[in-house]
Amino acid sequence: MSANNKKKRTSHLPEHGPIDEQGREILLSLKNVDITFGKGDNAVRAVKNASFDIYKGETFSLVGESGSGKTTIGRAVIRVNPCAAGEIRYKDVKISGKVSRALDREVIRNIQMIFQDPAASLNERATVDYIVSEGLYNFHLFENEEDRVRKVEKMIEEVGLLPEHLTRYPHEFSGGQRQRIGIARAMVMEPELVVADEPISALDVSIRAQVLNLLKKFQKERQITYLFIAHDLSIVRFISDRIGVIYKGNMVEIAEAEELFNYPLHPYTRSLISAIPIPDPKLEKKKVLFTYDPSVHDYSEDAPELVDIGHNHFVFGNKKEIEEYKTIRENEQVIKSITIADSIEEVEESIVEAATVRTEFEEIPPIHDTGNKLYTLGSFLFPVFGAIGASIFKHFKHFKNYRACKKGALAGFATLGAIAALFALLIILAII
Repeated sequence: MSANNKKKRTSHLPEHGPIDEQGREILLSLKNVDITFGKGDNAVRAVKNASFDIYKGETFSLVGESGSGKTTIGRAVIRVNPCAAGEIRYKDVKISGKVSRALDREVIRNIQMIFQDPAASLNERATVDYIVSEGLYNFHLFENEEDRVRKVEKMIEEVGLLPEHLTRYPHEFSGGQRQRIGIARAMVMEPELVVADEPISALDVSIRAQVLNLLKKFQKERQITYLFIAHDLSIVRFISDRIGVIYKGNMVEIAEAEELFNYPLHPYTRSLISAIPIPDPKLEKKKVLFTYDPSVHDYSEDAPELVDIGHNHFVFGNKKEIEEYKTIRENEQVIKSITIADSIEEVEESIVEAATVRTEFEEIPPIHDTGNKLYTLGSFLFPVFGAIGASIFKHFKHFKNYRACKKGALAGFATLGAIAALFALLIILAII
């Protein structure tokens, strides 16, 4: 049996993953992953050709603005979002797509998720005792009732709550306490990999550090690996071993935390760093934002790709850009992402410029682009005019109207073709 067939038929996870050239164990690997929602003309490609590895025991952070595809990747890792292309491998075993029931249960057991909203992720009708115990029940990870109670009480104490809290319901707790319950629910399963989807963004600033320290405590004691999803780079810098930056579904930069902050090569990464608040209010008022302008890239002839430029630093770009990035990195040029203006007028100009760039590149649908069914009906009855209308709508970026006209025109032409074929058949039969 070949090695490839053996991998395909694997129904259980090995004890360890493959080791890379630097002696690190690769726990999770994404290879050219595409994730698409919808079908046909309505399809949205949320993640495009994403590739990266996560090593055992590290914290790999995925950062980017809202809608960039961070959570989509996290949900794909726990097998909620299917991959349209590429594959996700855990310990070198493919876990994306169709897998055996036994392997599916092992993946659920080994990969847990901490959700962003601690209120919505907990069953309001269940007690804390049942919420934390649910995974133990499903996988029967206890010898008897006494053993289950002992495990649950020990875990609830480890996250900073008390055993008497087990009889209460989620609505009786604060946001921070609810998130601790969510952490307990994940950690009681003794997972190897935890997908933390912005676990502190919904919490008060005063308790964010407590939750982060709790996560780091579990990592140190249990050698847990984190895929930490966030948009706040100021926090990510101090908890991450490596950071991946994602923009509109594309991984644009991957590097070790300090490497990324010292040499942010991709302009989008620089824009994220420039958005980090400065603790000094006087300096913050004079800060000039670095705005990412997608039009600076010309990918019409030379397609971009994610390339290792050395120092375990990957950057997304075409051949010309990659050479420029390599030169900057090898010369160790200091890249300033934060600039302090001499006057407030300069700051105001930068804000206006940032707003202009944002408006230009946001795809705001036209007001009258409704995709009304009358366009489909009219195009069906008069397919020639429907085809012309579809072309006009497409030119003016009225994509919903374009699809409606296209659908009607195609149906109209198909119907006319069928009628013509039937008419020709009747003439042939009459002649015979």
